[in-house]
Amino acid sequence: MDEQFVAERPGSRVRTGRLVGVVATLVATALAVGLSQGWGRTDQAPVASSATASSAAAVPTAPVVLNGTDDAFVQLLIPMNEGALALIDQLDTRPAAADPSLRALLGELRTAHQAELRDLRGLLAAGNVPELNIHEGHQMPGMVTDVTLAELRAAPDAEVSSRAAALIRAHLAQTVVLCRGEQTAGGSPELKALAGRIQQARAAELSTLDDRPGAPTAAPGG
Repeated sequence: MDEQFVAERPGSRVRTGRLVGVVATLVATALAVGLSQGWGRTDQAPVASSATASSAAAVPTAPVVLNGTDDAFVQLLIPMNEGALALIDQLDTRPAAADPSLRALLGELRTAHQAELRDLRGLLAAGNVPELNIHEGHQMPGMVTDVTLAELRAAPDAEVSSRAAALIRAHLAQTVVLCRGEQTAGGSPELKALAGRIQQARAAELSTLDDRPGAPTAAPGG
């Protein structure tokens, strides 16, 4: 592992700053990889996987070695998944905005995201790396924030489904980009394999989201 540390040690602030830099590098790298591989093209064949297939293989309990990219990927994807779950929970309180096809997908996303969180945290534990919420309050691409949730709560019932679908799509799409970046620059075989499974699941989830009856056509590359 690139760096050994324990939360609350004197050097933790320095390490957090470095981790933020690694995240920025990961996002930039992932975006370049996604664009070069043509992510988001409408001429790509759909991925044949279910929305709950992201954690099909168990994460090993044996020690693993995580490099800086691995660490940054996990520390970003955890709050992204938590934000998506908070959005799904909030939508459960808006029956007037019910969209049967969207709600069915959200139920699958809840199960898949909860399983992914267990796997991601399991890999952090196996790598002896503490979980750090370094993105709290940040407006990261694809992340559902408290501000986003507040805006959705204030939206009229008639707009909730379309707004929620757009937020979910941004989350799923950005996760695909990050998973590609992890598979390119990550060091842990275990985490790269998990990123591959999550990417495959996200592609299937995006397809399901965009193929819903009445769903708006996604913009090219979006």
